[in-house]
Amino acid sequence: MKTIIEPFKIKSVEPIYFNTKEDRIAILENAFYNPFLIKAKDVMIDLLTDSGTSAMSSAQWAGIMIGDESYAGSSSFFNFEKMVKHITHMPLVIPTHQGRASEKILFSIVGGKGKYIVSNTLFDTTRANIEFSGAEGVDLLCEEGKKPSVPAPFKGNMDTDALNKFIEEKGAENIPLVLITVTNNSGGGQPVSLGNVKTVREICDRYNIPLFIDACRFAENSYFIKLREEGYANKTVEEIAQELFSYADGCTMSAKKDAFANIGGFLALHDADLAMKCRNLLVITEGFPTYGGLAGRDLEAIAIGLQEVMDEHYLQYRIRSIEYLTNKLIDAGVPVMQPAGGHAVYLDAKAFLDHIPVDQYPGQALAGALYEEGGIRSVEIGSLMFGKYDEVGKLVPAQMELVRLAIPRRVYTQSHIDYVAEVIIEVYNNRKGIKGLVITEEAPMLRHFTAKLKKC
Repeated sequence: MKTIIEPFKIKSVEPIYFNTKEDRIAILENAFYNPFLIKAKDVMIDLLTDSGTSAMSSAQWAGIMIGDESYAGSSSFFNFEKMVKHITHMPLVIPTHQGRASEKILFSIVGGKGKYIVSNTLFDTTRANIEFSGAEGVDLLCEEGKKPSVPAPFKGNMDTDALNKFIEEKGAENIPLVLITVTNNSGGGQPVSLGNVKTVREICDRYNIPLFIDACRFAENSYFIKLREEGYANKTVEEIAQELFSYADGCTMSAKKDAFANIGGFLALHDADLAMKCRNLLVITEGFPTYGGLAGRDLEAIAIGLQEVMDEHYLQYRIRSIEYLTNKLIDAGVPVMQPAGGHAVYLDAKAFLDHIPVDQYPGQALAGALYEEGGIRSVEIGSLMFGKYDEVGKLVPAQMELVRLAIPRRVYTQSHIDYVAEVIIEVYNNRKGIKGLVITEEAPMLRHFTAKLKKC
């Protein structure tokens, strides 16, 4: 059958508050054209992020009620630890309040001035934590990943030739680890193949460099491998995930994505010495090693969510729903990242608004237009988020100018998605009237969260 139905029933609902286009024009202006500064009650369809915005299951809510809130040795921690070990086969599991806390701990220890952390593509908080340590984050995305409109099965892959060359140029001693993000969020939610992970592992072994995985969306990536990579069609998602982690020395994860949780994360390792250093820092910044900044109820919900996310009926629906929206936009001529990613639809803002130069932030301008037209909140992933300034203060633009519409898990129905498509197509048909933006105020790091802008 062609219709892929939601593999769940709705038990609890919350209201959407409607407003007019005139309301939204004023709201956006008062928010300085930054969707992060818009109040949630003023958003009709919130696609800003899929992080912490999932609908939890009845089993997770039941788990919350039995969460063990003991300060040390909580039974909920051991349930959590058992599930993480089962999936990753990593013996040392450190809970944190979210993924960026894991990154902060890890890079505070292995980073530092003169060091390089190499990735397929680093996301914003990962790069910020690397740079805060004094190290430099380096993206080595495969060539096909840099071409939004050209489909390829694994556009999230790392450029392994470039990795080899970079290690030779900078020296393995200056690269404390290589990090592969699955799926590649900044690169359009595109998956990474196991073949690519194996090759990166071989290169890391040659130079004695640890390999880590940013595992926020490990289940979605594993399902893409099942669909697209030769030899894996008859493997379960759980088996594929376990093989994926088998090539890594450690991983970080925000449980706010593929574990359906509203908060939480972890750092998992094989290296006992590194784990001891991480736990020492955890106690200072997060909490005792068996709760790590989380309530027992959160640990329980994450443990259950990690099991639920590997259900292939759910993953079929999840991937197909993203593909459904992507295909509707392609049919209407809207420039969009192809093929569909795992958790979001990415509009190619550079092609969408080709009359706006990159130094006027076409992605941010497009995000504002989507809000004004239909109350949809999205996020720019382009030169506002990742742009730098050169020595004379000129913008060094990002590799791509994208707008991400991240679909929260188990939250919106097909009618919501049809509405989103209608709004995007309407904005595209009237795109020439959209103006660029200039920054009036910005922070030195992660500026996109709080930046203030105005129309040109």
